[in-house]
Amino acid sequence: MMNPIKTDMAVVGGGPGGYAAAFYAADKGKKVILVEADERLGGVCLNRGCIPSKAYLHVTKLVSEARDSEHRGITFGEPKIDLAKLRAWKDSILEKLSQGISSVAQRRGVEVMYGRGHFEDSKTLRVETENGQKFIAYDKAIIAVGSKPALPSAFDLGNKRIMTSTEALELEEIPNDLLVVGGGYIGMELGTVYATLGSCVVMVEALGSILMGTDPDLARHVKAYADKAFKEVRVNVKVTKMATSGKQIQVSMEVNGKKVDELYDRVLVSVGRAPNCADLGLKNTKVMCDEKGFIKVDAQQRTTDPNIYAIGDVVGGALLAHKAAKEARIAVEVITGEESKFQNIIPAVIFTDPEIAWCGLTETEAKQKGISVEVARFPWAASGRALSFDRTDGLTKLVIEPGTERILGVGIVGAGAGELISEGVLAVEMGATVKDLAESIHPHPTLSETLMECAEFFYGHSTHAYVRKRTTES
Repeated sequence: MMNPIKTDMAVVGGGPGGYAAAFYAADKGKKVILVEADERLGGVCLNRGCIPSKAYLHVTKLVSEARDSEHRGITFGEPKIDLAKLRAWKDSILEKLSQGISSVAQRRGVEVMYGRGHFEDSKTLRVETENGQKFIAYDKAIIAVGSKPALPSAFDLGNKRIMTSTEALELEEIPNDLLVVGGGYIGMELGTVYATLGSCVVMVEALGSILMGTDPDLARHVKAYADKAFKEVRVNVKVTKMATSGKQIQVSMEVNGKKVDELYDRVLVSVGRAPNCADLGLKNTKVMCDEKGFIKVDAQQRTTDPNIYAIGDVVGGALLAHKAAKEARIAVEVITGEESKFQNIIPAVIFTDPEIAWCGLTETEAKQKGISVEVARFPWAASGRALSFDRTDGLTKLVIEPGTERILGVGIVGAGAGELISEGVLAVEMGATVKDLAESIHPHPTLSETLMECAEFFYGHSTHAYVRKRTTES
């Protein structure tokens, strides 16, 4: 082994968890080397996930709003879509963000080493760079290598017409007929993009409903959109086989007990994600993984190896960028001797049309766990702001602890729900009561008012929606 580069901390993976950890550690005076296998920083979120998908969803929102404006007295012609220009615009966003992260790394004194990291032992990392092997001797390491789309072997034909989210975001073409396998949030988001841009989309889901795990009263608004925007949404469907058929994909599936063979121009497989733990050299350390391949960690992000921590998608749970960023701070704080552990509320957002967002305890979880709760709901049909731009397909709800009236959870479906949920996060984190929210003046006319009015609704005196008044017995 050549002479290793010595550092306080090695961070493997330059996504939203990895670079957050590297930057925070540098702020605390640590010497940090950030190792990234891709050609640019940002991880899946920036390069192949959150950011490109939201860019495309913004475009489809513009197209949809233009098409829906005729009844307002405004008529546009059919949009002309230049895919090359659209992709270039998306890529320019990714490049700007990545350059920004690189610049911040440089200003913080974080050394970025591009190459694939491999643990030689619990204190040494080998990095395969363009200039050959380099070795890093670290005091502590943080693994933040993320996840990748799962592609069952039965569907992995090596045919580019069978896509995961990674290929779908390249937007090579708008296929006439697109099958989306999986009715989770990624399938719904990308199905929305392709349907709006002109594809005839069929979505199939193995379970009994799309967006499983989301409260039904929130998901139904998105289901209504999908029923209108897609050619068909099928549930309780098992896809059994895919095969190349000329320039199309032949898909065999079981629908209502019947075997069906259909042809599609492209297929998007969106059935979950798998951790990027292979070829990391974990066998050379004391790090242990669970049965699904995710790294085992405790509430301080410590693995079973005392020198190695892990954060983000690679440890499982909610596979969300903001969760990874919070775990990054916890890991660094523990490494630097502070008292810290993960005990925070994680908001979730599904960027469908309309958006769904929630935090804290959901109504579904409360029922499953036998937790007694009260629920207040405020329909957006009573919101002047929602009416002003024709988006009354929304609902704001509070999940409340009986007796104390403490807010345990917040759920929102509607336009811009992802921008509204942070107030709910603050309410749950701070142990706010329904009265706290009801007495907080919200600006009018805004969608944020729906949170205040939902709280007022709980007490039976919402200004814009009638509800029978609560009694002490109720």
